[in-house]
Amino acid sequence: MQRVLIAGCGDVGTRLAARLLARGAAVWGLRRSARPLPPGALALRADLSDPATLRELPRGITHLVYAAAPAARDEAAYRRAFLDGPRHLLAALDTAALVRIVFVSSSAVYGEHGGGWVDEATPPDPPSFNGRVLLEAEAALAAQRWPATALRLAGLYGPGRTRLIEQIRAGRARAPRDPPFWSNRIHVDDAAAALDLLLKLPAPAPIYVGVDDTPLPLHELYAALAVHLGAPPPAEGPPPSGIGSKRLSNARLRAAGFAPRWPDARSGYAAVIDAAAASTASR
Repeated sequence: MQRVLIAGCGDVGTRLAARLLARGAAVWGLRRSARPLPPGALALRADLSDPATLRELPRGITHLVYAAAPAARDEAAYRRAFLDGPRHLLAALDTAALVRIVFVSSSAVYGEHGGGWVDEATPPDPPSFNGRVLLEAEAALAAQRWPATALRLAGLYGPGRTRLIEQIRAGRARAPRDPPFWSNRIHVDDAAAALDLLLKLPAPAPIYVGVDDTPLPLHELYAALAVHLGAPPPAEGPPPSGIGSKRLSNARLRAAGFAPRWPDARSGYAAVIDAAAASTASR
């Protein structure tokens, strides 16, 4: 039986915990807050940046999923979350039974590719501090004695992640059209499914790109959401900064057995919008 510690058990980690429990794994979720976990998961409250809080950790952990989120969007917070945190945790954890580490990274490690295709063989070229720190963290974990796999997730969306939806509803969203800016997404449930898959593989590759099947020009995604919301078409505007236009390929993850429930973010966002509307109407 797998004994899995999810360090940084937030939205994706909680969804992963539910999947693991359903297939009979023992699950611990470590987080700073006291938010509830799925029934059957054991909660650990600690701060990964503070070694003094990493006490009474479970013994016999076989798989570690490191899915921490920084406390702020600055380089110091990123370094605490992704460089100090793993070091503190591995120093405090009983690792006698540990067979694999899965690190939740980001496609922010890639830079500008002019709308070209990007996969695991594409050399990283992070344009901002967040991608640089994550790339450094990937290398640090790969240098440990335990096998490590990094899942480089694209932009997450799903229930409760309403910022983009509200911007489009209010007519504030902007996107370039010529040339188009290519965007990449993955639903939070599919991100959890990808992590679950990597924990089940006997010998996963060191790196996977976690993304759906359908890279989209940003203006096409925004226009589709505007139609679904009954909102004005998005106006033209500058591309997002610090990301880079590229089309991420999930071919390696697909070949390993990944089959996203939401292969296209247009239908995935539509389901999120419809579910939120139904929830509001039922109150």
